[in-house]
Order: sequence, then C-alpha cells, then structure tokens
Amino acid sequence: MVSLWGSKNGDNQHDEADSAPNEENSQRQLRQNREADERTRLLPPRNDGYLDPDDPAVSPYNLFSVRAVRYVCILFLIISFLWWVLLLVAIFVSPPMMHSRGSGFFDFSFTTLTVGNLLIGLLFFSTPSRAMEISSLVIAALLLLDMIIILAVQRLRSEEGWVGMASVIWATVMALYNVMSDRVVAWGKQEEEERLTGRKETRRTLREWCAVLTATVIMVIMIVITIFLTATLILRSRDATLKPPGERYYVDGDKYKLHLACVGNVTFNAHGRKTPTVLVEAGEYPFEDTMDDWVYNSYNNGTIDRYCYYDRPGFAWSDNAPSPHSAGMTSDALSEALARAGEEGPWVLVSAGVGSIYSRIFSSRHVRDIHGLFLIDGLHEDLLHRIASPSRGFILWGRGIISPLGYDRLFGAIFKGRTREDRVYGKSAYQAGKFIKAKLQENLVASSLTKNEVSQARNIQTPNTPLVVVSSGIEVRKDNEWEQKQEDLTKLTGNLISWDVVNRAPHQVWLTYEGRTILEKRLGELVQSK
Repeated sequence: MVSLWGSKNGDNQHDEADSAPNEENSQRQLRQNREADERTRLLPPRNDGYLDPDDPAVSPYNLFSVRAVRYVCILFLIISFLWWVLLLVAIFVSPPMMHSRGSGFFDFSFTTLTVGNLLIGLLFFSTPSRAMEISSLVIAALLLLDMIIILAVQRLRSEEGWVGMASVIWATVMALYNVMSDRVVAWGKQEEEERLTGRKETRRTLREWCAVLTATVIMVIMIVITIFLTATLILRSRDATLKPPGERYYVDGDKYKLHLACVGNVTFNAHGRKTPTVLVEAGEYPFEDTMDDWVYNSYNNGTIDRYCYYDRPGFAWSDNAPSPHSAGMTSDALSEALARAGEEGPWVLVSAGVGSIYSRIFSSRHVRDIHGLFLIDGLHEDLLHRIASPSRGFILWGRGIISPLGYDRLFGAIFKGRTREDRVYGKSAYQAGKFIKAKLQENLVASSLTKNEVSQARNIQTPNTPLVVVSSGIEVRKDNEWEQKQEDLTKLTGNLISWDVVNRAPHQVWLTYEGRTILEKRLGELVQSK
C-alpha cells in the first residue's frame, strides 16, 4: 500500500517537473511575439548581483556620516530659529543684556538669512549639486565680508553690539556648513552608488532636476539679498565717517548715546541774570534738516544769544534706545545728557509737531528752569492716536524688516547723488533702520505710556510760564479737530503771550517767509519776557 502511494507521488512530481519548463518556454515565446509597449523592459534583468540605480535602497542615508550631518543641520536650524524668535521679540521689548544701539533689524536679517539657508539645505539635502555648492560659497564669502566690515568699523561695531556680531558670525559659519554638508552628501551618494550599483550614476531623474532648479533659483535670490545687505553695510560705514556737531553722551546707565550740540556763548543781561538758552525739540524729522535754518538765522541776527538742540534716540547721530521707549524716557535721557555736558537753564523750550509732546514733559520735570514755552503747530495729547494706529505700526515694522536691504538708499546714492548728510539727517534719513525703529517705538506707546506722561505734565505745568503758540493755517482750515486742539494748547498756562495762525503756512511753518518772520519775532519776545 505504501509502495503504491509512493509510486503515485513520484509520478506526479515527475510530470510537474516536465510541465514546468514547457510552460516557461511558452510564456517566454509569448512575450517575444508580443509587440513592445511602455511596460516592456528595455534591458534584461541584471544577474551580476548589483542593484538598479533607481532602487530606493541606493541612498546616501545608508552612511552614518551623512545621517549625522543631517541631524546636526536640524539642530543648527532649531537653534537659529529660536534665536530668530528672540530677535523678533527684541524689536518690541528689549531682553536684558540684548539691547542693540542700532535698529536691531540687521541682526534679524542675518538670522533670517541663516534660517533660510539651513532650511534650503535640508529640503534639498539628498540632491546635492554644483550650483548649490557654488551659491553657498558665494553667500559665505559675502557674509564673511559683512563680518569684517562690522568688526572693523567702530561705529557699526558699537551699534550692532554683541548681538549683531554674533548673528553675522553665526550666519557665516552656517553658510560654510551648508557647503560642507553638500560635499559630504555628494561623496556619500557616490560611495553608495559604486557599492550597490557597481558604478557612479551620472544621470538625474526629472524630479532631481526640478529639485536642483528650484534650489538654484532660491539660492540666487538669497545671493541678491546678501549683496544688498553688504552694499548697505558699506554705505553705513561711509556714513559713520560724518562727524557730529557737538558731542554724543552716554545716557540711561550707559546703554546708548544721545547727540547734543550748543551754539553760542552764555550771556547775561543788564541785571546780571543769565540769558535764557533756547532748547530746540524737532518735530517728525531731525532738527538739522528742518528747524536749523531759521533757528540759526535767529542766532545770527541777534534775536537769541544761544541755543542747544539734540537728536531724539534713533534720529541722526543718536543711538536707538531700548524698547519700549516713551516720550518721558526721552526727556529723562535729555536731562542726563544736559547734566553730563554741564548745561544749565533757564530754558526757552521751542518745539514743533510731535516734538511738543516731549517739550511739555521736559518742562513739567524742570519747572524751575523753564523761562518759556514755544509750540509750533504742536501735536495735542488727544490726537496721539493718529500716530499710534496699529496699521501705521505694522507698516513701520514691515519697513524696518526690509530696511537692511537698503534698496532705496542705494538707489538714491547711485542715481540721485544722495550724500552722507542726506542719509544721516537729511532728506533720506527717514529710510534708515534707526529712524524707522524710533518711529515704531513712538507708535507702540503713544496711546499708553506717552499719553499718561503728557497728561501728568499738563497738571504739573506752572500757570505763570510764558507761552507762545504758532499754528499752520493750512492744517487749521482743513481739520476742525486740529483747530480746536490748537486753541486748547493756548490754555496750557495762564500766561499766553500770543497765538498766531499763519495763513499759507504748512505744518512746518518755517517753510514760508511769513512763517519764519513770525517765528523769529515771537521767539525774541519770549526770550525777553519776564
């Protein structure tokens, strides 16, 4: 029985063995007779023990060194992103020991460039290319030049501080790391291709070509951005050679410097009393490009004997102050700068536009030293909301973020002949990151800290202080609220000498002949008042 079963199984196995080659031959013949289509294999199966180049197993990630480079790149990206967030917060609130005497926008730009560089390197990590490597080298070279400029120019070094220097050094090192990682991946890719496929792969898939093209385009854009950063730094180093009139004094615990200058000598009247010194507070723009002409003319023609002026933090030669920064803080910084310069009252405070807010606060904190108040189309505290709107703040922040590119300043320097004076305090000063940062700081606290300070100043102001108000006729006619608030400013004290509305004068009243004439006349009367 066993032999019968055994013989039957043996016969079956023999029959199956005979039929298998026949079926295989028939299938092979069927494939040969079938016409070729898109699924037809062009090359016969490899029987040499190597993998196909398109096999997913052929990857540089097989090597620990490549994986380690990628993990380190991810770590650097996390560190850079955290630093980027910290610098973003520092624009609005300065962390301890991280205040930058410059705008703070440059170190933010360098860190943004670093994050972008590392992110591009990670996204296209497995597709190294010569274009990517050359682009990274160009960026690294430009950043190295930026680092040298910042470290070599004393003014830039002091403005950027350790935060800016650390940011540009980190950006340079990360750009060089990108070059190194690209080389390591290219080496790993070649090693694995030779080990698993028997040869180095010279072709690229469509997907790889698209990745290389995308990475190259992005890197070219980053090169252009870095070129603009470098050109702006060169322009800033050129502007740093412009010496300020007067001196720059450390204030607020030596955190930043304030520029202060005085013209003329201290004089005394017939009774042996010290003649008041005119202390000028500029409006929306630096004093040197706005009020200097008519004030200096008043000094030349003998209307006044002496005057002093200063640049608010972020204006002209003054450094930026830590954030947040209110008008009262600026007044305190001015008081400290005057004390360090050895300047004493009595003062006649002359101010224009938003500068009137600063002068009024300064007056309330030096009531015994104030000889008179002169407001030129001054901003009322009830209208501070106009400079504190969120939309204005967002626009200022956006302008600040792109200000390190300096495209407008570079265009002006190359095609319009803008000089150092134009960029520091003149017609192009509003394009500087420092100026934008100052305006942003002003915007952030105008309706809160500054309004509280000026409201308190109104209550403290002595009623016998002589007061002169000069208003723009154009502004008064086109804005009823402005007219009402100008009239309210005449009631700051109980000793109004005059209120003049100059009919055809704009907000900057001194731009017309009639406006300058009235300003010089009223200033002389205020200085001579008792």
